Amino acid sequence: MLNWFRNDFHSLTSERRAQMMNIPNILSIVRILLTPLFVICLLRGLFIHALLVFVTAGITDALDGLFARYFNQRTVLGAYLDPIADKILLMSAFVSLAVLRVIPPWLAVIVISRDIIIVMGYAVFEITDMRHRVKVKPSLASKWTTLVQLLTVFLALLDPNIAGMFILKQVVYWLTAGLTISSGLHYVYIGMKVFQEG
Repeated sequence: MLNWFRNDFHSLTSERRAQMMNIPNILSIVRILLTPLFVICLLRGLFIHALLVFVTAGITDALDGLFARYFNQRTVLGAYLDPIADKILLMSAFVSLAVLRVIPPWLAVIVISRDIIIVMGYAVFEITDMRHRVKVKPSLASKWTTLVQLLTVFLALLDPNIAGMFILKQVVYWLTAGLTISSGLHYVYIGMKVFQEG
C-alpha cells in the first residue's frame, strides 16, 4: 500500500501536489507533531499541560474534517493522513496512560490490538494485490469508536477527585472496550467478505 501511494504521489504534477498540501492536511500534520509534546507532558506529570495539548489536537481533528467536507478539500493524501494522525495520537495516549497506571492496561491492549489488526489487514491486501478493492474510509462504527476513545483520554486527564469521576470513568472504559472490539470485528468481517468475493 505504501509503494502504491508513493508511486501515485510521484506521478502527480507539481500543481496537484500543492493542492494536496491544503489546510486539512496541514492540520493533520500539526496533530502528529503535537503527539510527542503530549507524551512528554504526561511522562513529566504535567497533566494539565497534557490536557491542553490533547484538546488542541482534538480541535485540529475537528477542523480538518470541517474544511475537507465544507470547502471540498478532500485529497488522497488526506484520506491517509487524517486516520494516521488519529492513530498516532490515540495509541501514544493509551500506551502512556497505561504505563503510568492512569487507565487500566487491559484497555490499552484492546485499543492497540484493534489498530494492529487493521494495519495487518491493509498489509495483507497490499501483498495479495487486492488494495484496489478496499477504500480508505472509516466506517460509522470506527468514527464512534474514535470519539469514545478521545473521551476516555480526556476523562483520564481530569482531576480524579471530582465527584462521581471514578464511576464515570469505569463506565466509559467499558464502553470504549465494547465499541473497540465491535468495530475491530466489523473490519475483520469486511476483510473476510472482500477475500471471499475476490
